[in-house]
Amino acid sequence: MRDKKELLYTSMEEKTLTRDDFKQKKENKEQMKRKIRIRLLPLWFRVLLVTLLIVVSVVSGTIVGYSMMGSGAMVDVFKKSTWTHIFDLVYSEK
Repeated sequence: MRDKKELLYTSMEEKTLTRDDFKQKKENKEQMKRKIRIRLLPLWFRVLLVTLLIVVSVVSGTIVGYSMMGSGAMVDVFKKSTWTHIFDLVYSEK
């Protein structure tokens, strides 16, 4: 035993840890495990926010696509006749 201290671990760099050092590192790890993380935004709110953003992006995309690219009126996107016409164009048998 060196200097009346019991050696527990010797690393590649020849750094030695005593029993007290080993206990202190173990206590620090246990304290880190006990630490509870408080999230800024709860999980249910994040799911709701992502769902809402997806709906907003789909609606705004259809408005932009129909009114700017398709030369239609913005209000016509929300009419049922518009969507039945699009459905007939896509799924019609020739």
